[in-house]
Amino acid sequence: MRAIVSILTLSIALAGCSHQSWYDGIQTSKRNDCMKLPQSEADQCLNETNKTYQEYERERQEALER
Repeated sequence: MRAIVSILTLSIALAGCSHQSWYDGIQTSKRNDCMKLPQSEADQCLNETNKTYQEYERERQEALER
């Protein structure tokens, strides 16, 4: 039983890491796209990509609870 709990805990932890890596990759791609815009638009675009994964996840959980 203890082994099953350990495996489940490890699986959940690894899934969280992969979701954060995915999110970080998308944010990096968005930032690269922002840099292709004129400077006045790029600044606003970059400000929109500054949300951390933890902020994103908290907002996502709040939206799911509604």
